[in-house]
Amino acid sequence: MGARYGRYIAVVGLIALFAFALYTTFAERSAVSGVPAGQRLPPFAAPLALAGANADVNVATHANQGSAGRRPACSVRGARILNICQLYEQGPVVLALFIDGGSCPDVLRSIERLASSFPQVRFAAVAVKSQAKPIAALVRKLGLGYPVGFDRDGVLGALYQMQGCAQITFARPGGVVQGQPLLEQPSDAALRQRIARLIGLSRSGASASQTAGLPAAP
Repeated sequence: MGARYGRYIAVVGLIALFAFALYTTFAERSAVSGVPAGQRLPPFAAPLALAGANADVNVATHANQGSAGRRPACSVRGARILNICQLYEQGPVVLALFIDGGSCPDVLRSIERLASSFPQVRFAAVAVKSQAKPIAALVRKLGLGYPVGFDRDGVLGALYQMQGCAQITFARPGGVVQGQPLLEQPSDAALRQRIARLIGLSRSGASASQTAGLPAAP
């Protein structure tokens, strides 16, 4: 009986250890938010809300990638498209992903208040899990002067590891992410500080050192 009981305790102990390891693994994964610092922003081409057409976001990294897109996202450009590659080719980028509900769209107002103070930065926003009409109405209501796209399937929420109703990502020229994203509505002062730091790092040439060894943008 003693030996049998000992084996039972050992089996229970192993099961408990395995369960703890599994829990720890998933807990660590769920804690990951946003594109890691030092990595390039995943490419996407999203339809602009004001363009008036319901279309899917292209996230393809090469041609004929099925539901991701027939053409590489970086090559899909035009007056009706918000292309993240096109933005980071022009300078530092501040990208806000948001949910159209509650106080989440307040982040759009914050960006609008600061955007004119940083003409060298490309600001953009994408509504995740939304349609064109309500986002177009929101853009008109707020009088936003920067591009706002929409992602009706929510693919960018997964691709950019979105964890909050608003997620603001900062990237240097070339698309390399700087620091951790902001996961909640920031004060104007906090947002201004992050943007100023982004500009400072971009001017110092930190972008070039960070991109060393990275693959070329698609």
